[in-house]
Amino acid sequence: MLSTRLIEELSAALGSGGLLLGQDIPERHGTDWSGMTPIPPLALARPSTPEQVAAVVRICHRFNQPVTPQGGLTGLVGGARPSPGSVALSLERLVGVEAVDAATSTLTVLAGTPLQRVQEAAEEAGLFLALDIGSRGSCTIGGNLATNAGGNRVLRYGMARDLVLGLEAVLPDGTLLSSMNRMVKNNTGTDLKQLFIGSEGTLGIITRAVLKLHPRPRTNLNAFVRAPDFAAVIAFLNLGHERLGGTISSFEAMWPSFYNLVVERMPEVRAPLPAGDGINVLLEMAGWDPESDAERFERFLAEALEGSLLTEAVVAKSEQETRSFWTIRHAGSEYPRILGEITSFDISFPADRLGDIVIEAEAALRARWPQINALSYGHVGDGNIHLVVNLPSADRQPKEEISDIVYEITGRQGGSISGEHGIGTRKLPYLGYSRDASEIALMRLLKTTIDPKNLLNPGKMLPLDA
Repeated sequence: MLSTRLIEELSAALGSGGLLLGQDIPERHGTDWSGMTPIPPLALARPSTPEQVAAVVRICHRFNQPVTPQGGLTGLVGGARPSPGSVALSLERLVGVEAVDAATSTLTVLAGTPLQRVQEAAEEAGLFLALDIGSRGSCTIGGNLATNAGGNRVLRYGMARDLVLGLEAVLPDGTLLSSMNRMVKNNTGTDLKQLFIGSEGTLGIITRAVLKLHPRPRTNLNAFVRAPDFAAVIAFLNLGHERLGGTISSFEAMWPSFYNLVVERMPEVRAPLPAGDGINVLLEMAGWDPESDAERFERFLAEALEGSLLTEAVVAKSEQETRSFWTIRHAGSEYPRILGEITSFDISFPADRLGDIVIEAEAALRARWPQINALSYGHVGDGNIHLVVNLPSADRQPKEEISDIVYEITGRQGGSISGEHGIGTRKLPYLGYSRDASEIALMRLLKTTIDPKNLLNPGKMLPLDA
């Protein structure tokens, strides 16, 4: 229960409609897209300015009240699910693109703004925000930065942290820290923004950011191809780097386990290639020379076919065909319909080892449960694989046993248990597979130094009891 005085102070700081209690709190604020059991927050704070965010955190710090930051609630690991006994602090009203500067190719935005709106603002100015993920219409830029989101274009432009020049954040004691740098070169001491990018709201709540924009590509070419094996996939990617001069923006691989199931169970999708053996790749080239890009692209594909790196290739001839290609890659939104409950993984390795890892992981799961669905696909260009697992007809999915198998392989093979989505609470038991004791100790030191009361998103990302 919250004290009457705390409620009064929060209400005064937020104004009318800024603090919701009891039945007035929408159910969706009890969890995120992880599907974990909801935990209703004690209250829902809805600040509309960075100063109000700071006021809420400052008041909660004084009352020793834990706070769970929330963005678009699209996380998959429980990072935005309220910690027991916490106040949820939603940034849903902290929205707006404040400035787009074409001269410096920067965009200044409030943290609660949906990613898609930020992309549109950049496009309206004739520029391009490279960050892109499937939940673009729902996720917020603050959540993207707090989890260091990856997505479809990491191969060309890097992770979210590579697109940030400046940042503003509220510290656990309510201090509003402004580091709103707009310069590419600024080596004046510790790069403080990096403390908050990827820290999942445990060190501070991001309220505002300066993002780096790029020239908007004038051509967008997509091909759906099939390679006979993973060695050919890697050779095809390397040839692409050589022939296309760094213009490859996406390189998405789909193993037969994924592609064949989607084609067979989703007849409404337009399959560019029939179900079969081999590894399918969705390749995107973003270029700036409409007169020559298409010719270069087709010449590169022809060379790959002639060299037996590919067995089949289809080039999208229209925007509609491009969308149909990507519909297959993003079929994950249909998993509840075609599979039911799933256990999903977001793991990464050096790109050249992915083929062996997928074979080992799928074989280990099928050795334990012969009828299991184990679907592999992901961003091969940056070494990130998504593995989705479902045991048909099981009354209860054996999530923990499945996770133990997959993460043991990940740790033994030197991979990362989280390529894109963070740790949250779901992956806490497995953090030691990817970070050693000295790394975890240093992360713990940062947390206890910046947030000695452990009030900001407690219980997330980092085990504090070891």
